[in-house]
Amino acid sequence: MSSIPSPPLPLHRTRIVPAIVAVAFFMQMLDSTIIATSLPAMAHAFATDVVTLNIGFTAYQLAMAVFIPPAGWFADRFGAREVFLSAIVLFTLSSVACGFSGSLAEFTVARLFQGASAALMTPVGRQLVLRGAAKAELVRAIATITWPALIAPVIGPLIGAWITTHAGWQWNFFINLPLGLLGVALVALFVPPTSGEGARRFDIAGFLLTSGALALTLTGMELSSASSGGAGALAILAMGLLAGGLAIRHLKRTPHALLDLAVLKVPTFAYATLSAGTAGRLAVNATPFLLPLLFQVGLGFNEVETGSLVLLYFLGNLLMKSVTTPALRLFGFRSVLVVNGVIAALTIGALAFIDGETPRILLFGLLVACGLSRSMQFTSLTTIAFADVTPAQRSAATTISAMLQQLSQLLGVAVAALIIRLSSCLRADGADGGMVTDIRAAFLCFAIIGLVSALRFLGLPHDAGEEVSGHRRQ
Repeated sequence: MSSIPSPPLPLHRTRIVPAIVAVAFFMQMLDSTIIATSLPAMAHAFATDVVTLNIGFTAYQLAMAVFIPPAGWFADRFGAREVFLSAIVLFTLSSVACGFSGSLAEFTVARLFQGASAALMTPVGRQLVLRGAAKAELVRAIATITWPALIAPVIGPLIGAWITTHAGWQWNFFINLPLGLLGVALVALFVPPTSGEGARRFDIAGFLLTSGALALTLTGMELSSASSGGAGALAILAMGLLAGGLAIRHLKRTPHALLDLAVLKVPTFAYATLSAGTAGRLAVNATPFLLPLLFQVGLGFNEVETGSLVLLYFLGNLLMKSVTTPALRLFGFRSVLVVNGVIAALTIGALAFIDGETPRILLFGLLVACGLSRSMQFTSLTTIAFADVTPAQRSAATTISAMLQQLSQLLGVAVAALIIRLSSCLRADGADGGMVTDIRAAFLCFAIIGLVSALRFLGLPHDAGEEVSGHRRQ
């Protein structure tokens, strides 16, 4: 028995609901980046070393991997609003538990609950936004909920360093308490209740295969990006890919499967989430990882200089938000994804030629331009992914999108680390340039990947997503 479709939300709510979801996303994404600079202090508090402490972060990633695939089923069964609200409450409580942890074991358990709630929050939050926004408002709504993904990785380490220095590492987790309480209050006030479908059976085999594939693949990628990676990382990655193949086979053959793969037949969704979209996101996700390496390790800038330059990159991300909707209305998705994608690739490639003699005004302009193009490409990709998805496909679409985006996040870092290591191996000992040469090689490789991704969007129809963008060809 299917649920009765909810009536469209009033216009003011189509803007409030995405803003509420964005607050929750910001809390979750800030948490995953803010503690990077507090690892030594946390390791000291738990009487361990930074390497051992990594188990707490691995637990978070594994919990996310396990609970993302069934997120859509939970939303369909119990109601998207109810699941989203529960996820915020659980994430907030587990964040507080992280701050009060007195041992590595307690911290790891709390991180497991954090990861599980974060896994439910992302796809279900998007489902709420898609349910409430009319197609004409979708660009604005998606732009609102994508800014945390662009901003949190850039400002998280800076905020985390300041909090750890002046208040203690625990407050990197306690900061989620007011954000979580705000999110709960806003959801309770402005997001209408949703009813679940009720009778749909849970696909246990699909859950085990899909979650196992995602967990093994993410673990293999994370290990491969570490210097200690090797045959073990490749073996885990291979097992993940094998499990993924078995999962796809099962989902295609099973009635009422955990995930409906038919949504991958929607051309705009497939373009934005699979080949072209994944390649584009690699460059988007790798750049914040490579920039501090270039400035500090490659060029010898101090922490203050590096932080200031990264903030300029963040400024570019922020400034583009007011431009994305008019640009899509004027030029359409196809032109924006191609032309802006080429610009984004060129700015990433240009970073490979920065050195200590580069005029600061030129460096400032390049960083802002890189942030501007990154922001528009990310928002355009996320929006067109859902432009032609039907209401019946929203659950599967948001879940599959969340899975592939999590993979692309780790893949961007893993590929960047691999390129740097390969360049280092190929570079003769004592050759000029040192590690800065390896970092520049990574920027150039990602520029090529971004360029290929942009040109791949030439395969989109000229009118792709025009109902959402508002663009009409003359």
